[in-house]
Amino acid sequence: MSFYTSLSGLRGAQTDLSTISNNIANVGSIGFKRSRAQFGDIMPASATTAGQGTRLRGIEQQFTQGGFEASARDLDIALGGSGFFVTRDSLTGGTTYFSRNGSLSVDGQRYITDSNGGYLQILPVDADGNTTANGLQAARNIQLPLTAGTPRATTLIDLSVTLPSTADKPALRAVYNPQNPYAFNRLDPNSYNYSQQQTVYDSEGNAQSATLYFVRTGSVAAGDATDTWDVHMFIGNEEASSNVGSATPVPLELEFDAAGALVSPTSSVSFSSVFPSGASAPIAITLDFDAATRQQAGSFTVGAIDQDGIAAAKLSDVSIREDGLISATFSDGTVQALGKLLIANFSNPQGLRQRGDGRWTTTGSSGPAIVGEAGTDAFGRIQTGALERSNVDITEELVSLIAAQRNFQANAKAIETANQMDQSIINMRS
Repeated sequence: MSFYTSLSGLRGAQTDLSTISNNIANVGSIGFKRSRAQFGDIMPASATTAGQGTRLRGIEQQFTQGGFEASARDLDIALGGSGFFVTRDSLTGGTTYFSRNGSLSVDGQRYITDSNGGYLQILPVDADGNTTANGLQAARNIQLPLTAGTPRATTLIDLSVTLPSTADKPALRAVYNPQNPYAFNRLDPNSYNYSQQQTVYDSEGNAQSATLYFVRTGSVAAGDATDTWDVHMFIGNEEASSNVGSATPVPLELEFDAAGALVSPTSSVSFSSVFPSGASAPIAITLDFDAATRQQAGSFTVGAIDQDGIAAAKLSDVSIREDGLISATFSDGTVQALGKLLIANFSNPQGLRQRGDGRWTTTGSSGPAIVGEAGTDAFGRIQTGALERSNVDITEELVSLIAAQRNFQANAKAIETANQMDQSIINMRS
C-alpha cells in the first residue's frame, strides 16, 4: 500500500507544480487571478491502519485585488474592489461572461467590446445618467452614436460684400478673342473676378460647399450705363439659378448707383434647388445681400456671411466615470449619457469556472450573479486609464515552487525506500 500512498503524493505534488507554473506563466496577464491547489488526506481503513495518501479537493482561485497599471487609453478601465465586468459573446443572447480584464475597444459596428470580442453590458440610463432599469435581464450592448442633435438644411445665406469699383470686366480680358470667346466657367479663373465659399447642409446634415462667383459685367467708368455684377452660385458641382423657372442657370445681377449703394435686388432672391453629388436631398437656398453690400474703391472683402443650416454634431470623445457612467461628447459640446457599466458579484466567487483570458462563467457553486452599479453596496469603483495586473506574487510562487519540488522528491524517495524493502524481502526468500 505504501506504493499507492506515495503515488498519490506524487500526483498531488505534480498538480501543485502545474498550478504554480500556471500562476507564474500568467504573471503578465491582465485581470488574471492566481490559483491554489487544496489537498486532503484519504481516510484510513481502520483505527489501526495508516492513512492511504492524499487527494485533490480542488483548485481554488484567489480573487484578491491585483495592482493597477497606468494606461494612456481612455477605454482601459480597472475595477477597484470586488465585482466583475459583464460581457456577452453575441449581440443577441449568447454566453454571459464575467471579467476583470478592462481592456476595451470599439469594433467596426461601434460596439464597445473587451479584448476577447465580447460585447460590454450596460444598464440603460436617462438624460441625467440615472439608471432606468436594473438586473441582468435589463442589460444591453452599448453602441456609440456617430452624431447627436437634429440636422437642419440650409435655406438662407445672408452676406455683405464690398466689390472694388476699379475691377475690370473679365469679358474684355486679352485671353478672350473671336477664336476663344468669353464664357463663364467656374474652372477658369480668368472668367470671373472673385469667389467666396461657404459651407451649407442638406436635410441629413451632410456638408456641401456653396461657392459664389462674382463677375463684373458693367462699368460706368468703362462707358457702360450702370455698374453691374453677376453672381453665380454653385452648390457642390451644381449651379443654382436665380430664375427658378429657367431651363438653364441664370446668375443673380447686382446693380449699384453712382454712390456705390446696392439698388438691385432690393430683397432676398430664391435660387432653384439643386441636387449635388454626395447630398441626401435637394438643396434650395435664398441669397440675401444686406444693406452693407457696396461697390467702392479698395479690395474685395466679405463683411459678414452666415447660413441657417445645422449639421448633426459628430462624436468626438467617450469617457467613463468612476461610477461606471459612459458618456459621449460631441463636436458641438453636448454630452450624452449612454449607459452605466453593469457590475456583477457572487456569494462564492471561488466557485466560478475559468474560461481563459480573465473570464469566468457561473456554476452551481458560485451561485447566481448579483448585479448592480459601480461604487454601490459591495461593488467596486471604476478607475479609467488603468488596467488591473495579475495578483500573482512571483516571489511567493517561487517559494511555493521549491516546496512543491521538495514534496515531489520526498514522495519519490518514499517509493524508492518501499521498493528497497520489498527487494530485501524477496532476497530473503531466495
